[in-house]
Amino acid sequence: MSSSKRLVGLVVSDRPDKTVVVSVIRKVLHRRYKKYVNRRHKYYVHDAENRCKVGDRVEIEETRPVSKLKHFRLVKVLGDKQ
Repeated sequence: MSSSKRLVGLVVSDRPDKTVVVSVIRKVLHRRYKKYVNRRHKYYVHDAENRCKVGDRVEIEETRPVSKLKHFRLVKVLGDKQ
């Protein structure tokens, strides 16, 4: 099994066909103020079966490029927003 990057995020858009946009938040220590701040990044994720809807928590995995913007695929839906 390959060691590919796995992330957990929140689906913010499901408009494109077979694609969802997932927002992943990570906490980073600020260099000067030594306080944790949120950094957010949006990933385009391949969802072949259109399983996800806006508000779902999902696990995604890095994969070979599927299209110009999609480099992740859906692993599983973890549930609704909590």
